Amino acid sequence: MSGLGRWSLGIGVGLLAATVVFRAMDLIPITVIVGILGLISVGIAGYDAAYEWLGRVQQRRGAAKARRDREREIREGR
Repeated sequence: MSGLGRWSLGIGVGLLAATVVFRAMDLIPITVIVGILGLISVGIAGYDAAYEWLGRVQQRRGAAKARRDREREIREGR
Protein backbone atom coordinates (compact mmCIF):
# COMPACT_ATOMS: atom_id res chain seq x y z
CA MET A 1 0.00 0.00 0.00
CA SER A 2 1.37 3.40 -0.91
CA GLY A 3 1.73 6.32 1.44
CA LEU A 4 -1.53 7.80 0.20
CA GLY A 5 -3.34 4.54 0.92
CA ARG A 6 -1.95 4.31 4.43
CA TRP A 7 -2.83 7.93 5.09
CA SER A 8 -6.36 7.42 3.78
CA LEU A 9 -6.81 4.28 5.87
CA GLY A 10 -5.67 6.03 9.04
CA ILE A 11 -7.88 9.05 8.44
CA GLY A 12 -10.82 6.84 7.44
CA VAL A 13 -10.62 4.67 10.54
CA GLY A 14 -10.35 7.80 12.70
CA LEU A 15 -13.38 9.34 11.03
CA LEU A 16 -15.40 6.16 11.44
CA ALA A 17 -14.49 6.06 15.14
CA ALA A 18 -15.57 9.70 15.44
CA THR A 19 -18.84 8.74 13.75
CA VAL A 20 -19.58 6.29 16.56
CA VAL A 21 -18.86 8.97 19.16
CA PHE A 22 -21.04 11.54 17.39
CA ARG A 23 -23.86 8.99 17.11
CA ALA A 24 -23.68 8.32 20.84
CA MET A 25 -24.01 12.08 21.40
CA ASP A 26 -27.09 12.22 19.07
CA LEU A 27 -25.41 14.62 16.64
CA ILE A 28 -27.03 13.01 13.60
CA PRO A 29 -26.09 15.55 10.86
CA ILE A 30 -22.44 15.48 11.91
CA THR A 31 -22.60 11.69 12.16
CA VAL A 32 -23.81 11.41 8.56
CA ILE A 33 -21.22 13.83 7.15
CA VAL A 34 -18.28 12.35 9.03
CA GLY A 35 -19.46 8.81 8.27
CA ILE A 36 -19.62 9.51 4.54
CA LEU A 37 -16.15 11.08 4.58
CA GLY A 38 -14.81 8.09 6.52
CA LEU A 39 -16.28 5.62 4.05
CA ILE A 40 -14.83 7.55 1.11
CA SER A 41 -11.42 7.56 2.77
CA VAL A 42 -11.51 3.83 3.51
CA GLY A 43 -12.68 3.24 -0.07
CA ILE A 44 -9.67 5.15 -1.41
CA ALA A 45 -7.39 3.04 0.77
CA GLY A 46 -9.04 -0.14 -0.51
CA TYR A 47 -8.65 0.96 -4.12
CA ASP A 48 -4.99 1.78 -3.51
CA ALA A 49 -4.37 -1.62 -1.90
CA ALA A 50 -6.01 -3.41 -4.85
CA TYR A 51 -4.02 -1.31 -7.34
CA GLU A 52 -0.72 -2.12 -5.61
CA TRP A 53 -1.62 -5.81 -5.37
CA LEU A 54 -2.47 -6.00 -9.07
CA GLY A 55 0.84 -4.29 -9.89
CA ARG A 56 2.73 -6.97 -7.97
CA VAL A 57 0.76 -9.71 -9.71
CA GLN A 58 1.70 -8.19 -13.09
CA GLN A 59 5.39 -8.12 -12.11
CA ARG A 60 5.28 -11.77 -11.01
CA ARG A 61 3.65 -12.78 -14.29
CA GLY A 62 6.29 -10.89 -16.26
CA ALA A 63 9.09 -12.50 -14.29
CA ALA A 64 7.60 -15.98 -14.75
CA LYS A 65 7.26 -15.40 -18.51
CA ALA A 66 10.87 -14.22 -18.76
CA ARG A 67 12.01 -17.27 -16.77
CA ARG A 68 10.09 -19.64 -19.08
CA ASP A 69 11.53 -17.92 -22.16
CA ARG A 70 15.07 -18.18 -20.78
CA GLU A 71 14.62 -21.87 -19.94
CA ARG A 72 13.24 -22.54 -23.43
CA GLU A 73 16.26 -20.82 -25.01
CA ILE A 74 18.62 -22.90 -22.87
CA ARG A 75 16.86 -26.12 -23.87
CA GLU A 76 16.94 -25.20 -27.56
CA GLY A 77 20.66 -24.34 -27.32
CA ARG A 78 20.51 -20.70 -28.40
